[in-house]
Amino acid sequence: MQSLRFISAEALVSHPPGAQQSLDAVAHNLYPLLFKASYLLEQSAVIRLLIERWPLEEFRLGPLLGPSADHAGDLRDRACRACLEACVRGLADHVLQGGGRRRLRVADLTGIRDVQVQRCPCGRALGRWGRTELLARTCCELQAQPRAARHRVEVLADVFVTSGNFEAVARALGPAGPGPLRVRCLSLRADSLDPGRLLHVLRLAGPHELRRLEVVHNVRLHAGHVQQLLAQGGFPRLVSLTLPAKAFDAPPASTPAPDGEEPLLASIARALSRMTQLTELHVAFSTLTGKLQTLLGPLRTPLRVLDVGNCALNHEDMTFLANCIHAAHLEVLDLSGHCLVDLFPASFHRLLGQAAPTLRALTLEECGLEDRHVGALSLALGTCHRLRELRFLGNPLSGRALRRLFAALCELPRLRCVEFPVPRDCYPEGSVYPQDELAMSKFDQQKYDAIAADLRAVLLRAGREDIQVSTPLFGSFDPDIQETSNELGAFLLQAFKTALENFSRVLKQME
Repeated sequence: MQSLRFISAEALVSHPPGAQQSLDAVAHNLYPLLFKASYLLEQSAVIRLLIERWPLEEFRLGPLLGPSADHAGDLRDRACRACLEACVRGLADHVLQGGGRRRLRVADLTGIRDVQVQRCPCGRALGRWGRTELLARTCCELQAQPRAARHRVEVLADVFVTSGNFEAVARALGPAGPGPLRVRCLSLRADSLDPGRLLHVLRLAGPHELRRLEVVHNVRLHAGHVQQLLAQGGFPRLVSLTLPAKAFDAPPASTPAPDGEEPLLASIARALSRMTQLTELHVAFSTLTGKLQTLLGPLRTPLRVLDVGNCALNHEDMTFLANCIHAAHLEVLDLSGHCLVDLFPASFHRLLGQAAPTLRALTLEECGLEDRHVGALSLALGTCHRLRELRFLGNPLSGRALRRLFAALCELPRLRCVEFPVPRDCYPEGSVYPQDELAMSKFDQQKYDAIAADLRAVLLRAGREDIQVSTPLFGSFDPDIQETSNELGAFLLQAFKTALENFSRVLKQME
């Protein structure tokens, strides 16, 4: 649905020379409308000109691209390279040109959603890492000519830093010689960095500003690093924290504490308890056997999102989780990598019962779910009437068991997305679970297609065509990994080379 105003805006921006001549006569309150029309039609030259002359005090990208009374379409999932580059170049032009109509004080570049398939005409995306690189280099260019700037603008951004763009990001955030674009980091994702560089960029970003912090994959942290990181500023506004694998392991040179105490983990928990806005915690692939209460018990704010996939939880941990304050507030929960129905049937059932009024997304990948567990799983899920997403890839379930489970899932009124495993019937007899990537990809495609069609028929007969089902073999699309895969590969090769060199050195010393 488009208003006559929006149709007129499209007509104007479709002819950039005419738009340039007309802008001085356009009312200030029409600039947002012209911007969305330009973004929709991918008129990058007009976008750059609009932001150069932006007459309002704020430019907020997310709300500008979202649904409005004039245009119901949502363009926030269009990370269009041409348009986003024009936005940043337009900001640079704005601070350099100055002038009487320049009132812009805040430019919020957050709110873009990175998706797998781009709907913009060019089909070329600029991901979070690319947006960070572009903004950082633009800031560095402006820092080199500070006297030319006639106007200063505060830029809110989601920053993604790796070893590939660390230098530019550090310069852009650094206090030395601040330029006309002052970057405020609302969220920070760090990958392929050593702990020293991570701590440095955190100091520059300002822990007091951060809402989200993701430290992932190839940032090798242990509990000592995490303690140091959290002590760096308190993170009073942090809502979401993601830590990499093995983040709670003891430092290599540390000596075991007496009586099994965990002083480092207790210190980390105290730091987390001071973060009164923290409601999302992702600590997958960290060994937390018997330690979950130590970590989560002191938290003052109930968690809404919790990822403890592959954390080697035991009976004590699951009992705590099922009875703690967080259980009744969880909206997103990942328990992957634990044999829940086999080892903790009562705790698992109680946990889902406690979370049922709020739970929207549940992930149970590689949980050893077999045909004999379908009844207990269906019973546990039966109370989760608000559940919208269920993922249980990597479980050795037959086509027959999946049909029984799908029949139960039809009773969940809000369910919209299901990711199910390749049925066990499609693999050679004797296949071992969990599978590696090579074994996972060797299945009978025709048999899979037939079973998948049967499962969709189960949904159709129940009138649940609103449930989308799929089997993403290697997990869901991750735009950040996709964008930085080349750098990630190079980092892994260098790490492997370093490990070989260290091994060779040890061998020589032994000789």
